[in-house]
Amino acid sequence: MNQTEFITVLGAIFEASPWVAEQAWLKRPFTDIQSLYQTMVDIVKNSDSQQQLALICAHPDLGSKAKMAEASVKEQAGVGLNCLTSSEYEQFHQLNESYKNKFSFPFIIAVKNHTKASILLAFEQRLNHSIEEEKITALAEIYKIAQFRLYEKFAQTPPP
Repeated sequence: MNQTEFITVLGAIFEASPWVAEQAWLKRPFTDIQSLYQTMVDIVKNSDSQQQLALICAHPDLGSKAKMAEASVKEQAGVGLNCLTSSEYEQFHQLNESYKNKFSFPFIIAVKNHTKASILLAFEQRLNHSIEEEKITALAEIYKIAQFRLYEKFAQTPPP
């Protein structure tokens, strides 16, 4: 792939942050998907705090009716967050607001392999974290989301 194709294909692996793919392009070639994934993760890990926070803030609220990236829509629908009952929607909305009020960024969890109940439990547990703990956790969850997206892009199963 040329640079434009590479960024077009991989620019959405990290939510609304094509800068990760742009920088990864400079580090090619990659021996396999895992090496590409690790390179992209390393780019985020080595980016400054402002870029990391912008990446975190690029993620939508869970269960939100707001416009979001196609991958986020699909991921949230996979666990039923697109068809919440009114009480579930209210519960997610309240937790999203409490979380954002405390941390100033959205709650992020790799919803694949979760249920609504396990997501709600994680919400409640993580509201007890410090801001630094949550930033680390949010980035770790973003790395999981990126891995799922990258492997799905190439129709492969990520390593355990």
